[in-house]
Amino acid sequence: MGTVTFSIRMDEDIKNELDAFCKAVGMNVSTLFNVCAHAIVNEQRIPFEITTASDPFYSETNQRHLRAAIERLETTGGTVHEQ
Repeated sequence: MGTVTFSIRMDEDIKNELDAFCKAVGMNVSTLFNVCAHAIVNEQRIPFEITTASDPFYSETNQRHLRAAIERLETTGGTVHEQ
C-alpha cells in the first residue's frame, strides 16, 4: 500500500502549539494525523466530542464566583444554615 501527501491549511499559532504538543509526547504531526485517521476509520466516528457549547461550570465568570466563595469560606469559616 502506497502513501500520499495530504496538505491542510491551519492557523500558524495552532500549528506551532500542535508541533510543541506532538514533540512533548514523542511524535510528529504526521504521526498524530495518521493515528487520528486510523481511529476514525476503525471506530467509524470522530473519537472525541465536537461541540459549540462549552460547559458553563468552567466559564471564567463561574470560576471567579467559585474562587470568591472559597476565599470567603476560608476567611470566615462559613455559616451553617438550617434547611
